[in-house]
Amino acid sequence: MSKKEEEIEIIPAEVGDFVEFNDGRLGRVEKVNENSVIVDITINEDWDENEDFEKTVVNHKRYKILK
Repeated sequence: MSKKEEEIEIIPAEVGDFVEFNDGRLGRVEKVNENSVIVDITINEDWDENEDFEKTVVNHKRYKILK
């Protein structure tokens, strides 16, 4: 692991936070795990109950917390 990677401190989201994934989708955090969060993605306008799951798992490195 490079020195630059070691310096980056990842602050995980908390239950109830809204997050944006790296691909632009949004979700509401329902559970926080050691390396990831479980989020409800039904808040996205393009969510289709016939094609998509209601929840997904996202690594802490792959989202940002929305204010």
